[in-house]
Amino acid sequence: MELVTHIDIDAPPERVWEVLTDFDHYHEWNPFARVAGRPTQNARLHVELTPPGGRTMRFRPTVTRVEPGRDLRWLGHLLRPGVFDGEHRFVLEPLDGGNRTALTHAEVFTGVLSPLAGRVVRAGTQRGFEAMNVALKRRVEGAAGARDTRAGVGHGQTTT
Repeated sequence: MELVTHIDIDAPPERVWEVLTDFDHYHEWNPFARVAGRPTQNARLHVELTPPGGRTMRFRPTVTRVEPGRDLRWLGHLLRPGVFDGEHRFVLEPLDGGNRTALTHAEVFTGVLSPLAGRVVRAGTQRGFEAMNVALKRRVEGAAGARDTRAGVGHGQTTT
């Protein structure tokens, strides 16, 4: 099972990356996730996810890819590898000559329990991703002095 969301942000990828990887300040803007640790290859993170209307889940994923300004991924497991695994990813692509960013925020779930847990995880996690995307957009654009996006919540955001 894969969840994929997209949103366009009116700021360069470097600025989006700066906010996205500043885990110490997630509590100031992120309604879905709290992350502790450093965005470096093979680092262990402490991640707490709270889907809208759901229970908080805690994970200790390992960072699997770091390409500053472009790609951040981590892999987490429920219980042990192969039971219910999730590869979380943030991919940033420059738009308009690098003045804007297309963000893909996604996760692929695998493991023996993924078909059973998929329905339970899907709705809340999808809403959580979307809420985080909008909050990130607001944080980055507000910090960059860009226009206020409150009237356009969800603008440019799609899910598949």
